[in-house]
Amino acid sequence: MDSQIHVTLQQPARARLITAEEQELPVPATLRYLSQDPLAVHIDFPPEVSLEDQGVTWTFARALLAEGLEGPAGSGDVHLWPCGRARTVLEFHSPYGLALLQFDTAALHRFLLRTYAVVGAGREDVGEAVDRGLSALFDGV
Repeated sequence: MDSQIHVTLQQPARARLITAEEQELPVPATLRYLSQDPLAVHIDFPPEVSLEDQGVTWTFARALLAEGLEGPAGSGDVHLWPCGRARTVLEFHSPYGLALLQFDTAALHRFLLRTYAVVGAGREDVGEAVDRGLSALFDGV
C-alpha cells in the first residue's frame, strides 16, 4: 500500500476565449496539480463551454507552463506565450479545431509557485511517474 500522502491543488481561474471575430468571451477554468503526477498541470473547463457538453481537461508539462510564462513555448497540441505583461495566451489544438485563451499571467504564476511548494522543480520522482504511466498504458495487456 502507498503510504505517501498525495496533495491536489486547485485554483479557479478566469480565462477569455478569443473568437474568430476577435471577441473575448469569459470562460471559467480550474487550474489543477496532483502531487502523484508531478510533471503535469491540468486545466479543467466545465461542460457548458465544450462542443460536446462535457467537461474538458487539458494536461501538459508543468515545465511548459513555466517556460510559456517567460516566452513563446510549446509544440504539438499546446502552445503558450506572454501577451504583454498582464496576460498569457494558451493555444490548444484538437481534432475539433483550435482554442485560443488568455489568462491573467499573475494567476498562472501564482499557481505555478504553489505547485513548486508541493513538489519542487527538479524534485519530481520521475521513476514513480513512469511506472504509473506504463502501468496505465499496459494495464490488462
